[in-house]
Amino acid sequence: MTAILYGLAAVFALCGVGFLIGAAYIWLATRYGPLATCLGFGIGFLVIAGLILVVHKLTTSMRSRRRARRRQADMTALGVTAALTLLPALARSKAGLGAVIAPALAVVAYAIYRENAKPKPRAPEDMH
Repeated sequence: MTAILYGLAAVFALCGVGFLIGAAYIWLATRYGPLATCLGFGIGFLVIAGLILVVHKLTTSMRSRRRARRRQADMTALGVTAALTLLPALARSKAGLGAVIAPALAVVAYAIYRENAKPKPRAPEDMH
């Protein structure tokens, strides 16, 4: 029932907007002429459509970057959880200490490498 009521409200709102656009067209046509008014409305609607597409493109790219960062954080948390879960079992095995220390050192070395391999931000005077 709620969806039907919202649908009806949307239909009536669109009709109202259509009549307002028609009234604006008639008023401007009497003032500037029908050809100039048609050109103005056409250009105006094309500009609005272009702005909608640009805003959509920008928000979509921001959302995808945010999702990628969240996915990376989730995978890191999952890896840390798995490692902490396996740590006691590995420590009790015969090769336990070596099996724990080697991957831990590899992770630390990789973190140090990534920290030092980040590109330095360029100064504005270097961009010429």
